[in-house]
Amino acid sequence: MIAEAAAAVIAGAGALAWGARGRSAQLFCRSIWRGPKTRRAIALTFDDGPSESTLDLLSLLHTYGVRATFFQIGHHARRLPRLVRRCVEEGHEIGNHSDRHPGLWLRGPQFIREEIARAQESLSRLAGAPPRLFRAPYGVRWFGMRGILREFNLTHVAWTVLARDYSLDADGIVAHVAPRVRPGAILCFHDGRELRHHPDIRPTLAALKRLLPKWIEDGYEFLTVSELAGLEGGARQP
Repeated sequence: MIAEAAAAVIAGAGALAWGARGRSAQLFCRSIWRGPKTRRAIALTFDDGPSESTLDLLSLLHTYGVRATFFQIGHHARRLPRLVRRCVEEGHEIGNHSDRHPGLWLRGPQFIREEIARAQESLSRLAGAPPRLFRAPYGVRWFGMRGILREFNLTHVAWTVLARDYSLDADGIVAHVAPRVRPGAILCFHDGRELRHHPDIRPTLAALKRLLPKWIEDGYEFLTVSELAGLEGGARQP
């Protein structure tokens, strides 16, 4: 009986961990992690900005005519408001990535709501329209999130491929990402490093300088997440 109980606890913990972090998990909220496989299109996403390095990324995206979705932190948006507006002006989509990037697991609903609400207010004001997408810090969802996202008309976005550009060099990023890209993929890169100011994103930029022309040559369209997932008319909540 003790062994069975222990096995049940372990199984339950594993299921909870998958529900919180699994890219396709829907346990705590509706979550998008890829688009249709029938269209040769992908969505580039960038987390943890805006940062002082975002301008270099915007220049690179402009060079290749690529639009992306930026999941921005409220703290950084208030710190660098012109970069939020610049993203919008250049046709990119803005998503909510919490206010100060805390881990939301083991947190109460009120804490989670305050993190989402404060970022939503800041980003709505600076971007000129409320974000309709949310990505939890580290991609980890938790209890209470479904109702909070419904309140703010937000849809959670996970990813198909995590670039790991926060820890790999350019060669490593390319080697990790390139073979995993398929039609409908949502790719998660970073133009910031959590709450750090003046982050070094040179590996990300160097990798994208190699990846973008290859994807263009392969015939991929670059869509925002809302376009890829068919949410142009507004986020749909269950």
